[in-house]
Amino acid sequence: MSAVPPVSIAALRGVRLPSGAVVDIALDGDEVLAVVPVGTPLPETVGETLDLDGYVVTAAGAEPHAHLDKSQSWDAIQPPFGDLERAIESWHAFAVTLDEDDTFERARSTALRMLASGITAVRTHVDLLRGEDALAGVRALVRLRDELSALMDIELVALGGPTVADDVFEAALDLGVDLVGGAPHLADDPLADLERLVALARRRDVGLDLHTDESLAGADTLAAYARAVTGWHRSRSAGHCVRLSMMPAADLAALAADIRAADIGVIALPITNLYLQGWGTDHATPRGIAPIGRLKAAGVRVAAGADNVRDPFNPVGRCDHLETASLLVSAGHLAPDDAVDAVTSGAREVMGLPFAGPVAGARADLVAVRAASLGETVAFASADRVVIHRGRLVSRTTVSTRTASPVRAAAPATTP
Repeated sequence: MSAVPPVSIAALRGVRLPSGAVVDIALDGDEVLAVVPVGTPLPETVGETLDLDGYVVTAAGAEPHAHLDKSQSWDAIQPPFGDLERAIESWHAFAVTLDEDDTFERARSTALRMLASGITAVRTHVDLLRGEDALAGVRALVRLRDELSALMDIELVALGGPTVADDVFEAALDLGVDLVGGAPHLADDPLADLERLVALARRRDVGLDLHTDESLAGADTLAAYARAVTGWHRSRSAGHCVRLSMMPAADLAALAADIRAADIGVIALPITNLYLQGWGTDHATPRGIAPIGRLKAAGVRVAAGADNVRDPFNPVGRCDHLETASLLVSAGHLAPDDAVDAVTSGAREVMGLPFAGPVAGARADLVAVRAASLGETVAFASADRVVIHRGRLVSRTTVSTRTASPVRAAAPATTP
């Protein structure tokens, strides 16, 4: 990676839309001004023109559920492979040794990888740590948000368990954290922890983003969450929700109606949930991903994210929204266009961000990927990408491949 200043873009020429149409696009500052057939005169605006023949353009990727403070810690921790409980234990043992600068550097590296893939908006949870300095991670990610503010939008969620005191949450919010988070389904008294987190968010008048129902047969907190926030005016969302994949259709329909009425956005996290589930089962291994296809059909706002990247909760991950989209197709049974929507426009909606994409009047947050179609974009996920944030070029990756020419094998020698 090399660093260059962002460049204002006036036009994209010869780029393919998800529909298959090839168009020219005019940008005016942070807004898409016009999308017209190739060769149609474009209004004049200030900036450079990019020739993107051979690229497909969509709304930029949005990561609605990350853990930047944990990311890329796998090698340092060397955690045991295993389920959610073992992952939590190994992270907590490591977290007491963390310092702010180490957290900042790992988070920065991950965020820049996300940007190169086409992600221009990230919502990241940050642990309120055990030990003497509970806010080290918060300070690191506030620094990161400030440093990268010209390149991407970063939202912070304070993540604390039932033993984290309210005044620690309050201090995190005072430092600039945007939302209250937690995982009430893991508490000894899930509903009490849920009520505490909702009360805290209401008191501070900020949004909520909770880990909920994170196992196939665990505590039910999502229904109570919906009841607690119905009619509220702040952003609210629920990550994981894998228990919903095990519900009979009639029960899911009833819960979906409650979620829709509460206007909770549901965030599926396929790669981490596929990794964490089923370790104790030696045959017919169970798996679960939030059923966002059925939820969307019921009118629920849905999104998908990558969650963890190379930490005790997930030893892999490419910082790429198209990896998440591919998993939604193969493991979540979504069509490619619905999968891409979940990691772009759907994710931005759940995060409360302005609508973006190659549409006149939309925010000019775009990613162009070298591909012949939207399906090929998801399937091959070429690293050749052009990333635009608020009308400015913030990243471009160009891959060069050299393959040896095929040589016809010599004919076998004949025996005299």
